[in-house]
This record gives sequence, structure tokens and C-alpha cells, in this order.
Amino acid sequence: MTTIFGVPVDAAYHLVFGLTAALTPVLGGLAAVAGIMLITITVRLIVMPLNFRAMRGQVIAARLGPELAVLRKRHAKQPERLQREMTALYKREGTSMFAGLMPMLAQWPLLSVLYLLFRSARVGGAPNRLLTGELFGVRLGAYWLGGAGPGGRAGLVFLGVFAVLGVLCWLLARRGRAMAPAQLPGAGGALGRVLPYLTVVIAAFAPLAAGIYLVTSTGWSALERQLFRVRTRPEPGRQGAGPALS
Repeated sequence: MTTIFGVPVDAAYHLVFGLTAALTPVLGGLAAVAGIMLITITVRLIVMPLNFRAMRGQVIAARLGPELAVLRKRHAKQPERLQREMTALYKREGTSMFAGLMPMLAQWPLLSVLYLLFRSARVGGAPNRLLTGELFGVRLGAYWLGGAGPGGRAGLVFLGVFAVLGVLCWLLARRGRAMAPAQLPGAGGALGRVLPYLTVVIAAFAPLAAGIYLVTSTGWSALERQLFRVRTRPEPGRQGAGPALS
């Protein structure tokens, strides 16, 4: 691993491998799968506050959409005035234009380290032993494209992973639309409907271990959005007042 993530990937490898070794007496051949899922959930728990902040920013941005559109039209020829007015509007809401973006950028390195770990054939100059584990007899280092292909037991395992991932992507997109119903018009809206399923395409080009990581991470994201929705649901008697986003 020679990328800028080399050292953290090596550290994550030893952590996950140690967890896998501890689980082996109990789970046998499924220990590596359980290790991938447990470490993914642990990291997602750590970054959950950042995700909640990002979702809060997205909800507020969607709610302010009509007001922002008025400001853009009113000050189309005055970019500096437009910037000041938009900043003031976000400030009144207790947020900023980047509230939905910055928490996502902050957690990106951690999630990237995990994805690189589960798709790297070698870590620290040695073979990645996590990829020697199996799921229903299929090695975690196996690939669907250029490897197992659509037929046989291996192909069925991959197709099962893709199916589960596709359902989770659909749930995630549905939760996102419910959380911030304002959609981009035209091509932007169509792109927004397609993008969630890009994860399935990524899994098709990655080893099975990375697919399991993507399933776990995407499922956790869908659960987070549901928890956020429940947490910000208007209290009885406050319908129409908007969700509590504190």
C-alpha cells in the first residue's frame, strides 16, 4: 500500500485481523465476514454525529430552497449582495451553506481507509489475509467481473450481494427524498435518482470483501436516515411547524 492512506490502512488491517482471529473459534469461516461488518459498524457509529449534522444541513437547505431562489433572482446582477443575503439567511437558521458538506468531507478519510483495506490484495507488503476468508464457499478476495462471473455458486453469491445492496440503495434514496423532498428539476433530478445505485456498480468491480463492506455501510446509512427522521419528527400539536432540528 503506497498511497497516502498506507499507514492507516495497515493499522486498520491489524485491527480487523485481530478481531477476525478472536471471532474464529466462535464463527469459524464466517469470522472474516463478521469482522468486516463489525469494524464497519464501529466506524459508522463514530462518524454518526457528523452524518446527523450533514443531514440537518440538507434538510435546512431544502426548506430554504424557495427563499434562496427569490434571492438569486432578485440579486442576479449583484453577486456580492447575493452572497451576503444568502449568508444572513443561513445564519438566521443557525447553519451555513456548507453545513451539509463539511461533515461528509470530514468522515471521507475514515470510510476510504476501510474501502481500500477490503479491496487491496496486499497490505504492508504482504498478502491481505482478510481476503482468504469465505462467504458461502466463495473467497472474499474473489471478483465477479473478470473472476467468478454470473454463473455457478460464486456468481450466485455475488448476485445475492448485489440484490441486497440494490434494495438498500433504494431504501437510502427513499429516505433521502422523504428527508429533503425538494428535487433538482430535469436532468439534475434524473441524475439524483440514479446516483444512489452507483454503489452497486462499484461492488461489481470490487472483491467480495469490499461488497460486504458496501452492503454494511449502505444499510447503516439507511438506518441513520430513518433514525434522523424519527428524531426530527414534529411533536404532536406542532404539525406544519417543521421538524425539530436541534
